[in-house]
Amino acid sequence: MTENTPAKPVDAAKIREILARNDTARLRMWLKACTSCGLCSESCFFYLTNEKKPEFMPQYKVRQTLGEILRHKGEVSREFMEEAKEIAWGRCTMCRRCSQYCPFGIDIAVMIHIARQCLRSQDVCPERLMNIDQSYLDTGNQMNMSDEDFIETCEWMAEEGQETIKGLEIPIDREDCELMFIVNAREPKYYPQDIQMAAQVFAVAGETWTMPGHGWEATNLSMFSGNLAVAAKVAQNVYDAATRLKAKKICVTECGHAYRAAKYEGPYWTKQPGGLPPVPVTHAVAVYHDYVKSGRIKLKHRFEEPITYQDPCNLSRSGDLAGKGLELLRMIATDVRPMSPNAEYGHCCCGGGGFIPMGPDYKKRRMVAGKFKADQIRATGAKYVLVPCHNCTDQIGDLNKEYDLGIKIVSFKEVLCELMEIPPHLIVDGEAE
Repeated sequence: MTENTPAKPVDAAKIREILARNDTARLRMWLKACTSCGLCSESCFFYLTNEKKPEFMPQYKVRQTLGEILRHKGEVSREFMEEAKEIAWGRCTMCRRCSQYCPFGIDIAVMIHIARQCLRSQDVCPERLMNIDQSYLDTGNQMNMSDEDFIETCEWMAEEGQETIKGLEIPIDREDCELMFIVNAREPKYYPQDIQMAAQVFAVAGETWTMPGHGWEATNLSMFSGNLAVAAKVAQNVYDAATRLKAKKICVTECGHAYRAAKYEGPYWTKQPGGLPPVPVTHAVAVYHDYVKSGRIKLKHRFEEPITYQDPCNLSRSGDLAGKGLELLRMIATDVRPMSPNAEYGHCCCGGGGFIPMGPDYKKRRMVAGKFKADQIRATGAKYVLVPCHNCTDQIGDLNKEYDLGIKIVSFKEVLCELMEIPPHLIVDGEAE
């Protein structure tokens, strides 16, 4: 749009449709119950790392976005929406920690999410998130990777992995398996070894598993852009693949929001009966935990370097895995140094809510707000951070450089591949001691 081109008029009717769809007794109660007491503020890492300025208080952020949209019944200006965009995306990751400290149980993140939906309906949203919405529509994944390239990458990784695990497979579209494994599109695009490592873990555990040739994308960043029509399509791709392959469970790779989207949000977006996914959803952390605890994976030795654990918000607070990741880490490592606080009370790293894919325009904010996480990591004295989420991994990697933490970031599958015993029938010829 040139300087002289008039701004596109706001379609207030679209905004009112979104407000009507979200007009629940719960939301009305929250709006009336908030007394602006400020008890939520000290729970917010944005507030704590931005000199405790009032504009970073959770309740303020809601009042200046959704509150104003409601007050004006959707009749808001483009200028207002641009200001609201900087609040709804630039000062909140929707980590939901503030909700735990509200005496009335008000879920600030839900209200910020409704504000995002209203803004997104007018194409007011960080540009990179809107581009990703289109990528999902065009190719079914955030990286615009074709299914053919994905399958070819898996074949390449399986062949390369046979140097470590005899006969290693990465099966595609195999029916009647226990697990259908889905991944973050960044894995086949940039980190294909992650898929190979997962395949090695599954092979050693004796798992029956597969990956779908279509519907393999686990991420659902449209949840963060506020485009729930696209979010529903992405979730439905996964459900359709699992149903087609008659998989017993969908297993999400080490990613936080992908698990929440597939297990908890997706069923509502796609109108599944009873609000449940058509095929049960589990997560790699839970699966690996079961393998180690049950003895399906045995260790040559335990990890000995000082190590801490990052709790992804959408696994530990908005999911059901609070404590399980740390418990698994304690099974495989001898010197575990938890951050404080942790589990469902852990602080967001500032990589979630869409912040990482929002790109360089938002990096400075990530670094400022992420200082709280950097200080938490430094306080543990750990040399390694176990991070079971791609967005957390990227953010903590940036914090490592920004604040000179001197740490190494690892995933569960990476550590397990180093520690697990390879059964005799999977030892490559000539590799046995």
